[in-house]
Amino acid sequence: MTSATDYVFTCDYLDNNRINLQHYLWGKLFGYLTHPDIPTRDPHLRVADVGTGIGLVLILGLTGSFSQLGSIWLTDLGDRLPKSVRLDGLDVSFHATPPPQWLPPNMTLRHWDVKADIPEDFVALYDIVHIRNFAFVLHSDDIQCVLDNLTRLIHGLLDRTRRYLQRAEPDIASFRIEKTKPENKVEALRQLLKLSQGQDTRLNPTWVSNLATFFIAGGLGNVQSDVRDAPPRLALAMHECNLLIHELIARKTQNEGVTRGLTSLMPEVAKETREGSCWAFTRWIVVGRKPLERS
Repeated sequence: MTSATDYVFTCDYLDNNRINLQHYLWGKLFGYLTHPDIPTRDPHLRVADVGTGIGLVLILGLTGSFSQLGSIWLTDLGDRLPKSVRLDGLDVSFHATPPPQWLPPNMTLRHWDVKADIPEDFVALYDIVHIRNFAFVLHSDDIQCVLDNLTRLIHGLLDRTRRYLQRAEPDIASFRIEKTKPENKVEALRQLLKLSQGQDTRLNPTWVSNLATFFIAGGLGNVQSDVRDAPPRLALAMHECNLLIHELIARKTQNEGVTRGLTSLMPEVAKETREGSCWAFTRWIVVGRKPLERS
């Protein structure tokens, strides 16, 4: 488990606000927490959020932790479901979650590394499994193996219950810069992305648009893809939320080269943003259902 001192961001109220804002913006873009194809009326559902605390990532050359979304998706969903529903947050660390005393009584935090073998008591335990923003955590070679692990959480032998996996990711390969005017300057925005992606191949994933294919190859059925581009006002909000990541890294990192690069770039990035330019990415939610087993 990674310690709090290894956390690549500042692990404070600023970063927690970024996490919560990011969750709100995803919800604003898609309009739901669980895909409309996923039934949620059963009062005895068991739901898992994978990466609910802090997931591992290498970003800007620094090994550490990358906060996925705190426990905000799981607690937000819990507010909309009966209190009899069981909510499990799965992760390798829980530094970004609230104190256990402030979590809902039907929510439990459980330690599990998504790339590790699944404990036997996790197999086919869940009706709904959710995972989001792991595009920067995994190498391309990890994708199918991790998906197989996630599928086992909902897939049991001779199980006649329909269970669902939902995955949400930004497609970094879709990167573009939106501008209010063709003549707007964007050099600093381009340099900032280049500085980030040059540190690790995981910061430039190319597999997100193939998620549905991975789902089908993993044996999931009724696979649906919801692919959306944010309208300009929402794209700007998402862009500015993402800029906080670089500000937090500049404050926390001991890498002087990275700090100098970010310190010189960020004022120009902010200026280009104010003048009407921002990053834009296509975002995906893919959902698949465990096929019914024949007895």
